[in-house]
Amino acid sequence: MNTLRNKRVLITGGAGFIGSNLCESMLLAGNEVVCLDNFATGKRSNVAEFEGNPRFELVEGDIRDPGICRKAMEGCDLILHQAALGSVPRSINDPLTSNDVNITGFLTMLHSAREVGIKRFVYAASSSTYGDSKALPKVEDVIGLPLSPYAVTKYVNELYAHVYHQLFGMDIIGLRYFNVFGKRQTPDGAYAAAIPKFIKAFIEHRSPVLHGDGTQTRDFTYIANVVQMNHLAATTTRPEALGKVYNAACGDRTNLLDLVQIIREALLPFDPAIADVPIAFGPPRQGDVRDSLADVSRAKRLLGYKPTHRLKEGIQEAIGWYWHNLSEQEGGDA
Repeated sequence: MNTLRNKRVLITGGAGFIGSNLCESMLLAGNEVVCLDNFATGKRSNVAEFEGNPRFELVEGDIRDPGICRKAMEGCDLILHQAALGSVPRSINDPLTSNDVNITGFLTMLHSAREVGIKRFVYAASSSTYGDSKALPKVEDVIGLPLSPYAVTKYVNELYAHVYHQLFGMDIIGLRYFNVFGKRQTPDGAYAAAIPKFIKAFIEHRSPVLHGDGTQTRDFTYIANVVQMNHLAATTTRPEALGKVYNAACGDRTNLLDLVQIIREALLPFDPAIADVPIAFGPPRQGDVRDSLADVSRAKRLLGYKPTHRLKEGIQEAIGWYWHNLSEQEGGDA
């Protein structure tokens, strides 16, 4: 795998789940890292272990502030833009803020990068862009109409990225993340992702709640695959690879009923009583895509992407971290 080395990289949203994993990987590879975060959703605890590292710099600020953006970019070779307000339900409840952060913030970052002369700009896109398209697997050039304000914002990001690539020759790559999971992903709050929520429920001997009948499918993607994609997008020298979006996924489809069983089985060595925790069902969520499965052939062909972890492998690798951190929160044995 091509790994980014000996560069100064700005990671926006670096105190978030994906961003902090990128900070860790970029530091381990020998890069200098500037983390820009306003801690609206990111956590200081996610970057606490890096703050004593002389190659790590934390800039607290908002991506909607051009001055902060330019300050954070000083001396940087490239940008990994992860900052956004995630969550479909959040965007339905508060579309104005999601629009402001995800579109105005994105454009502010993109324009600031052009002003200071940073050409390589890798950004977090989203599988929500596929919208109401029923086609499976999802191929990058075939999308439907958005099903939520969040999906609208992430599609607009792609449009702006295309324009800046075409007009100004910036080396821009978008990565459409598919249901990413792994260490540092919070189970708490109204907008938490499914996997950490299910794990926490099992640890507390509460029923994990599936929205709908549980047969909806997702391409769950372990964080190591996403980190690999960012390194590849940051280092590619192929002109035909630039100015495009790529599915960041495994190319596997798992329904939620199977997902909870995989999680249960991974947790049983830590607590056999989890075998008896029943599953609960709730109403379907507005704006959710029914089925999701990525075609990753473009990423394999143009970036050299090779997924290292399928769902079970990712759960097995991460489960010790989840158990230690979530059971510790509850005062249980770590």
